[in-house]
Amino acid sequence: MITTGELKEKLIAGLGLEDMGIDEIDDDMALFGDDGLGLDSVDAIELTLIIEKEFGVKIKDMSESENIFSSPNTLVAYINEQQELDKK
Repeated sequence: MITTGELKEKLIAGLGLEDMGIDEIDDDMALFGDDGLGLDSVDAIELTLIIEKEFGVKIKDMSESENIFSSPNTLVAYINEQQELDKK
């Protein structure tokens, strides 16, 4: 199981957010939009690739991506859930 801290480290490195620390990204902060981290559609593609490469998890249902990518907490929950399902 991964933690939000591990995810944040991968986000910072993978999306070029080196000017931020993991403590500056709240677990419930919106990843997209002006009210949160401010990621955009290009970042969404990069984020999808990071999740596949670093955690071995594919986003199977893109219609759920808005919920999956809403915050670090929701993304970690999805990754952990998919990793558990892959073990079975």
